[in-house]
Amino acid sequence: MSIPAQASGAPDAEPDGPEGRLRRFATIWSRAIFPSTATSMTRPEFEEHLLPLARELSGILHARPFDAAPAQRVGAALVAAHCTDPDALSSSLGVVDSYLVLYCGGNGPVALSTEDSRARCARIQHALAGGFTQALRERTLAEQEAIARSALAARSQAEQALHATEERFRAVFKDAAIGIGIADLDGNILEINDTLTRMFGGLENHVRSHKVNEWVHPEDSPHVWKYYDELVRGEREHYSVEKPYYRNDGTVLWTNLTVSLLRDPQGRPEYQLALMEDTTERRLLNLRLRYEATHDALTGLPNRTLFFERLEKALAFREDMRFGLCYLDLDGFKAINDSLGHAAGDRLLVEVADRLQSCATAPGEMVARLGGDEFVALTTGPRTQEEVHELAGRILSALATPVRLDGRELTVRGSVGVVEGPSGSRTAADVLRSADITMYRAKAAGGNRFALADAAADARAITRHGLTTALPTALDRGEFFIEYQPLVHLGDGTVHGAEALVRWCHPQHGVLGPDRFIPLAEHTGLIVPLGRWVLEESVRQANFWQERHTDGGPLRINVNLSPTQLHHPGLVAETVDVLERSGLEPGALCLEVTESALIGADDDLLKPLRQLAEMGVDIALDDFGTGYSNLANLRRLPVSVLKLDRSFTQGMQQHPADPVDLKIVEGIVALAHSLDLAVTVEGVETGAQAEQLRRIGCDTAQGWYYARPGAPDRIHSLLLADAV
Repeated sequence: MSIPAQASGAPDAEPDGPEGRLRRFATIWSRAIFPSTATSMTRPEFEEHLLPLARELSGILHARPFDAAPAQRVGAALVAAHCTDPDALSSSLGVVDSYLVLYCGGNGPVALSTEDSRARCARIQHALAGGFTQALRERTLAEQEAIARSALAARSQAEQALHATEERFRAVFKDAAIGIGIADLDGNILEINDTLTRMFGGLENHVRSHKVNEWVHPEDSPHVWKYYDELVRGEREHYSVEKPYYRNDGTVLWTNLTVSLLRDPQGRPEYQLALMEDTTERRLLNLRLRYEATHDALTGLPNRTLFFERLEKALAFREDMRFGLCYLDLDGFKAINDSLGHAAGDRLLVEVADRLQSCATAPGEMVARLGGDEFVALTTGPRTQEEVHELAGRILSALATPVRLDGRELTVRGSVGVVEGPSGSRTAADVLRSADITMYRAKAAGGNRFALADAAADARAITRHGLTTALPTALDRGEFFIEYQPLVHLGDGTVHGAEALVRWCHPQHGVLGPDRFIPLAEHTGLIVPLGRWVLEESVRQANFWQERHTDGGPLRINVNLSPTQLHHPGLVAETVDVLERSGLEPGALCLEVTESALIGADDDLLKPLRQLAEMGVDIALDDFGTGYSNLANLRRLPVSVLKLDRSFTQGMQQHPADPVDLKIVEGIVALAHSLDLAVTVEGVETGAQAEQLRRIGCDTAQGWYYARPGAPDRIHSLLLADAV
C-alpha cells in the first residue's frame, strides 16, 4: 500500500513531547487521506477530527495486556467521517504501518521492543481494517434497506400508474435512480428505463435481444431460477437476490435484483417487474478489503485469519479424509534482524515465503504466514500420512539453498513440527498447539529438522506449561513444604544434621519432587523467592531442633542453592538477615552448590560464597564427580564439604564391591582430607555400603539406609536414638 507523497516525507523537526509527536502523526494521517474523503471539513478541521483517533491508536499500542480489538472502533470512525473510498483505508493502513511506532512508540509508560512494537502495529492494522470493513458493510446494508423501501414504493407507484394513467407511470419509470425493467411471463423484455440501459453498457438492443431466462451466469445462486419459475407461475409475489450479468463488452455487472409479480385488475399474473441496483464497485471494494484482511501485507500469503478458516474446514468431519500440518519457525532469525536490520529481515521473509509457496502447489495444499518468522503449510486428502512427511522434507530442502541479500549469502534453517490425523478428530486450536509444541521439540533437538507430534510429549509440555503458570501463586497459597533427610556421622552413627528438600503439594498432580518444578522456577525467576522461603523455614526448623536437643554439638541444616540464586545480588544480605532473625549460629548452616554451577566460575561469582564462608557458613560442593571440574580448582573454591554423587556408591551395592569405584572414592577422600575438606556421601542404601564408606574414611552419609526424607519431627526422633 502506498502513502501520498505529501504524507511520506520526514518531518521538518522532531516534535517536542508525546503530545507533539501525536499531533505530528495526526497531521501525516490527515494529509494522506483527506484527498479521498467526502467531507465538508477543511483539512485543519479534519486533522483535529483525527487527533482523538490517533490518541486511541497510541493507547492501544501501549495497552497492557495488549488487545488490538479496540482499533476496530477507529476503522468504524473513519467510515462515519465519510472516509469510504478504498484509498482512504489503504492510506490509513500505510500511515499506521510507517508512522505509528515512530511517533507513538515512546509515548507509553514502558518502552516497547522494536519487535514487539511491530507485531502490535501489524495486529492494530488488521483490527482497523476489520472495523472499517464491518462499518462499511453496515452502512451498505442500511443503504440497501433504503433502496429496498424505495423499490417497494416504486413498485406500488408503478402498479398504480399501470392501472391509472400512462403519464404517471412513465414519470416514475423514466426518472427512477435504479434500473427498472418490465417483461411478460414468457420472459420477453418489454420496457427498460435509461438507468438500466446504462448499467448494461448503454446499448438498449443488447438488453432487448435477450429473454429474462437467458441471462444465466455461472455464479448464479442455485435458488435464483427456482424463485423465477415460482414467480412466473404465480406461486410467489416477489424475490430478492444478488445476481451477476454479462454486459455487452463481456464484463460482469453485479446487482441486487428484486423481481415482483404484477397482476391485472382481476388478480391474474400479467407482468414481471425487475428492480436492479448496480453493486459492482461495492463488491470489488469488499473483495479487496476481504483480501487485505485475510492476507499478509509483507509476503502476500494467507494470514492467520484465513489459515484458521481453511484449517477448520479441513478438520470438519468428512469420511476417508485426513489432514497434515507443518508448523515452521526459522532458526536464528532474530540474529539476522539484529545484525542486518528489519528491512533485510523482511526481504528474507519474502524469499522464504516464495520458496514455501513453491513447495505447496498440489490440490489441497496451502501455505500461510502466522506472524514474525512463523509459517504453516497445510495438506488435505486421503493420503496425508505420507504426503505431510514429503511436504516437510520439501520445505527443509527449499530452505537449504542460501539466500543472497546485499552481497551476503545467508544460510536459512528451520524447525518444523508435523501433525497429521483424520478429519473430525481435533479442533483447530488443539492441532496448532500440538504443532507448536512439536516444532519446539525439533528446535531443542538442534533445529534444521522436522519432528512428528507425540501425544505423550504434548501432554508433558502442557503439564509443564500448567505448572509454570501455577508457580507464582503456589508460594502465596502455601502449597510448598519441606521434608528433611538426616545426615549421619559414619564414625558413631549419630545424626549430624539434615538436608532440606522442598516439595510441592499441587492441587491436581499431588506431591511433586523438586526435579518437576525447580527447573521451571529457575526459568521463571521464581527460584529466588522460593529459595528464600526454603532458607527461612529450614533455619527456623534447625533453631527449633537446637532448643529441643541441647546435648552434643549443634545440628547442621543443609540448604541447596540454585545457579540463579548464586547470581542474585541480595544472596549474602538475605542469608545474614535470616540467620540474625532466627538466632541460628552461622556454623549450623551449610549451603549446597552443585559442582556444575561452579565450573569456570570467576571471582565475581565466588565473592558472595567467600563472604558467607568467612562468616562461618559452610559451603558444600554438591554432586561432586559429575561436573568434570579440574581438581586443582578445589583450592580456589570457598568450600568445606565435598558431597559425592550417588553414582559412586552404586558400584558398592554388588558383592564384592567394584574395586574401581572403591579406588576412586578412596582417592577423592584422601584428596579432600588433605585439603581439610569433609566428605559426605549420598545414596547409601545398605549396611555394607555404610561400612565400606566408614573404613575408607568418609565423614557423613545420607540415604534410604538411614531414613527417607520426611517430616521435621522424624529428625527429632532420630536424635533421641541410634540412627541405624
